[in-house]
Amino acid sequence: MSTQIDRLLRIMATLRDPVRGCEWDRAQRFETIVPHTIEEAYEVADAIARGDIDEIRGELGDLLFQVIFQSRIAEEDGRFAFDDVARAISDKLEARHPHIFGNEAPPGETRDQRWEALKAAERAEQGATSAMDGVARALPALLRAEKLQKRAAREGFDWPDPAGPSDKVAEEVRELMEAPADKRMEEAGDLLFAAVNLVRAYGLSAEEALRSANDKFERRFRRMEDFADGTFASLDLDGQEALWQRVKKEETDRN
Repeated sequence: MSTQIDRLLRIMATLRDPVRGCEWDRAQRFETIVPHTIEEAYEVADAIARGDIDEIRGELGDLLFQVIFQSRIAEEDGRFAFDDVARAISDKLEARHPHIFGNEAPPGETRDQRWEALKAAERAEQGATSAMDGVARALPALLRAEKLQKRAAREGFDWPDPAGPSDKVAEEVRELMEAPADKRMEEAGDLLFAAVNLVRAYGLSAEEALRSANDKFERRFRRMEDFADGTFASLDLDGQEALWQRVKKEETDRN
């Protein structure tokens, strides 16, 4: 494994070489690579969702290359190198598992409680002053909303059951319907945030729930197009709705 990592590091150094390197690779900086890093992470997730082992291997390689790329940029600036990145995560994992890599007795808390306590201690050491510190702004919006809500809940700011967030969703729907044009974006955000909170109250992941709904909608829409045989866009809304109900019935009968 180390041989292949060394090979990848050499390839990256060559691509960034100011004389014989690749023009595109030489031009990149931290900020310009970020969209590619995010895209590669999603492509890993997609390959896993499809259960395609060859694709998983390939996409993980693409994601690893992003880490190598960012590390090389930092090394050229004299900030850190790939070894420092690997050392940092190794140190962090050992510190977060003292009962495995150290001499501490297995703790009595649940795994999640122990993990969050260790991460909170790390944030405090890094100068965090709020429970909200450390929730990355670049996360997908639904996932970030859920993480912010969980942080608040650990501080006691949470409803005891789904009734509270359910009422809040209904309230936000009304406020969006009544909002003037210049306030609709804000109210739409409040509604989505409230919806995430309601889903979380049932112990579900909003990100996973919406991903599943997206897949279901795409599957059903494609099936409607099949039924319409090229005429879907020319149908009126009642005709399209009839196809939607036909697809739903087909799925129900099949299941």
